[in-house]
Amino acid sequence: QDLRRFFMEKTFESALARLEAVVREIESGKAPLDKTLELFEEGKALVDYCEKALSNAEQRVIKVNSEQQQ
Repeated sequence: QDLRRFFMEKTFESALARLEAVVREIESGKAPLDKTLELFEEGKALVDYCEKALSNAEQRVIKVNSEQQQ
């Protein structure tokens, strides 16, 4: 539920920044296993969100380009 609220309020840039922080925390190796798993799940959700945002942006660019060519 916290992730759902996060995604409703966040931009691509803030999601990417959070993903970078999650990766740093996981790579540090300092978090206990349970916390690492939670971070991994959050990271996966952030990757999915960012990929969707990039795909949507790409579609908008394609649409604008095709409209300008007509």
